[in-house]
Amino acid sequence: MNKKEIAEIKKQFTPANCAISRICGCYVDGEKNKLTEFKEAFLSLQEEEIFKYFEIFRKALSGTLGKNLLNMEFPLDTEREGGTQKFLQQLRDSNLKDDELLSKYYDKVIESYTYGENYLILLIDAAYDVPGKSSDNLEMFDASEEVYHYILSCICPVKLAKPALSYNPQDKCFQNRIRDWIVDMPQLGFLFPAFNDRGTDLHSLLYYSKDAEELHFDFTDSLLGCVLPLSAGGQKEAFQTLIEETLGDSCDYEVVKSIHENLHELAEEKKDSPDPVILNQEEVKNLLSISGVKNEKLEHFDQHFEETAGANATFLASNVMNARKFEVKTPDVTIQVSPDRSDLVETRIIDGRPCLVIPITDQVQVNGITVRKG
Repeated sequence: MNKKEIAEIKKQFTPANCAISRICGCYVDGEKNKLTEFKEAFLSLQEEEIFKYFEIFRKALSGTLGKNLLNMEFPLDTEREGGTQKFLQQLRDSNLKDDELLSKYYDKVIESYTYGENYLILLIDAAYDVPGKSSDNLEMFDASEEVYHYILSCICPVKLAKPALSYNPQDKCFQNRIRDWIVDMPQLGFLFPAFNDRGTDLHSLLYYSKDAEELHFDFTDSLLGCVLPLSAGGQKEAFQTLIEETLGDSCDYEVVKSIHENLHELAEEKKDSPDPVILNQEEVKNLLSISGVKNEKLEHFDQHFEETAGANATFLASNVMNARKFEVKTPDVTIQVSPDRSDLVETRIIDGRPCLVIPITDQVQVNGITVRKG
């Protein structure tokens, strides 16, 4: 799913566009005991409750693609009888009316999710009548092409409100507030099936994790059966290691700067695209080649790539480059410039020593004080 497709589904979580038919939930304590379960027709809830749930569901589709939001495909074996994809499809096709399936789903979550405090498992059933689009890309609501039937599940921590004083208007006094159990925004969630190319893709799902570096492997492996990609931080670390190992003693400032500039240029070219910039093994190799890495250094690139990132791995450009700054760091000095002005930092030999050189302009400040060039 790309940014536009995610935004299209998020728009359904409003009173005017609501396509949710049913909501189910299971409240679990820190010792994995089910405290209560519920199932309701969504539109029968109080208006205030509906708005709170909308906020939770939108949050489960928020964040950055490739970091908090991950497109994941099901391995073929999960689509056979007894597989995780097959189970999720059965759950969706039941419209969340099969109590046995629901109970089995809650058990699977409780078994695979490690969390030492109380939490709420939420599950909704929805059907979105996808409007067609004209040649000028305008929606035609009377020309629906298909119905996108999906489930969305969220796992939300439930925490005890902080102690505080509150005002009692009846007695006109301040008193100790009753501490309630409050449902927090989701830590994990997933949308199944994926909404790819504005249609149903039963072979994929969209996964959400509040913490982009804590993706909960046990949960995705046991409940979803999908292979987790490297986290955003893991991609950055693997990319840096790959560059260092591939270049070896040729990993100098000018080559690394050239790699950064070419990555930045690629990202700028596609900044208006809803799809993130993804680099596969061959594209990373080509990036190094056009950045000045010699062919002899690329002879063992494929081996370095598979050892560092894994076979069939991909990198998101936004994860391996810093779009906000170009940084040069030494043990005692850190230099930061705009990513499109990396040319301002040069390397030169001065008095026999390699130095980083930055040209001085008329606008130089030291601790906020404007200084003159002379």
